[in-house]
Amino acid sequence: MAKAIHKSGSRKRAVARATLKSGTGKVRINNQMLDVYGTKLIRLRLKEPLILAGDTAAGVDINVNVNGGGISSQADAARLAIARALAKHSKKLEKVFLDYDRHLLVADIRRKESSKPNRHGQARAKRQKSYR
Repeated sequence: MAKAIHKSGSRKRAVARATLKSGTGKVRINNQMLDVYGTKLIRLRLKEPLILAGDTAAGVDINVNVNGGGISSQADAARLAIARALAKHSKKLEKVFLDYDRHLLVADIRRKESSKPNRHGQARAKRQKSYR
């Protein structure tokens, strides 16, 4: 593989940018190895596309830079970016990812509803009424 593959993924306010190049299977997220990044649950979510890719993931190095959003949103954005990069690297993985979970290749477009005026904080909260 001569050129690096650049792909991005987003979830809510989090944006992840993944760079994939030939190597030995190292995965770094914000310059931290995947084995020490975040909690165990987050690591498992990030490893899903790597496990599904199998030998293809073992032959490439992936660097992911992720910022914005919260911990879980960053994990989902990084997961999406990793899966997109692996699918671009090996076309047969695209069907594998779609059969397993559509959100590995397609972004979740849901966002937080914006707050409305005179609603004391929440977007849909109503002012409490008393008829006495």
